[in-house]
Amino acid sequence: MPKALCIFGMVAAGLIALLFGLDLAIGLPFGKANLVMDVGSLVAAALLGYASFSTYREIP
Repeated sequence: MPKALCIFGMVAAGLIALLFGLDLAIGLPFGKANLVMDVGSLVAAALLGYASFSTYREIP
């Protein structure tokens, strides 16, 4: 079960990064509503992805 939660965290981080990365690049989902929100969400997605991957590697 813990491995499944780590994988879910990595998938969620990837989807968030994709969504806000597209918004930052071409303004597709939100129409480039706020630059700070896009960059902050990308940073948060990167941190979530790193934490999930790091935890996944530590689980036996």
